[in-house]
Amino acid sequence: MGFLKRILRNAVSEDPSRVTSSGSFETLTDEELQTHMGIHSYGVFDLTDAIRPSYDLQIVPRQGFRYDEYVDETNGSATPVILASATRHRLMDLFLELIDPLGPVVDVVLETSHQGNSDHEDLYREHIDAPVLKSTLLEFEDLLLNDGCTGIAVINPGKRQEVQLDEHKLLIAYGNPLDDFSQVMIDGDVYPDDEIRFITEAEHVHSSSERYFDEFTQLRNRLGMDGDEFAGAW
Repeated sequence: MGFLKRILRNAVSEDPSRVTSSGSFETLTDEELQTHMGIHSYGVFDLTDAIRPSYDLQIVPRQGFRYDEYVDETNGSATPVILASATRHRLMDLFLELIDPLGPVVDVVLETSHQGNSDHEDLYREHIDAPVLKSTLLEFEDLLLNDGCTGIAVINPGKRQEVQLDEHKLLIAYGNPLDDFSQVMIDGDVYPDDEIRFITEAEHVHSSSERYFDEFTQLRNRLGMDGDEFAGAW
């Protein structure tokens, strides 16, 4: 569990009041941590291996989505957003289906925080055929679902729309309109729930491995990314 403990992180929430504890994973014994990481389901909701909720279950993972908005700090513009959580066996299919409304040619961003880096690095690739991208991502399904240091975003800059499978394994859709994205969710048995809270809104723990770092490097190379940092999707 040494590598896991090096990448322990606190909540990534825009509402600090929702964070009710900080750093409690550091106080766990290896046995307690291994037991917690070994819990794969909460009710009918199956987790990936990438992330676990707080030890005291401040938030119990469940399926659903809610509407929100992203506000640009530089100009104050607001972009509508869907945030969603889906059980493991539906997650990859939903993500691939969410790519379809973006169109036949897209841009893609890989996000990495491997090897305990506190800062994320974003790697950008322009103009890839969506069917080619989806085929490649299916080959790396294990990495995308189970690595807590890998996230991916697919973008259509012309439409100003984007979908993400982030490192917390949440599905996120940005842009206007959101109708096509919400329909994909509903068709996949993921329904709107204004009260749902997500694993990022409390303390949680990410998990990764050297094997996943190697697979990330392979995916980066397959996508033709040169490793230059990319400052923003738009």
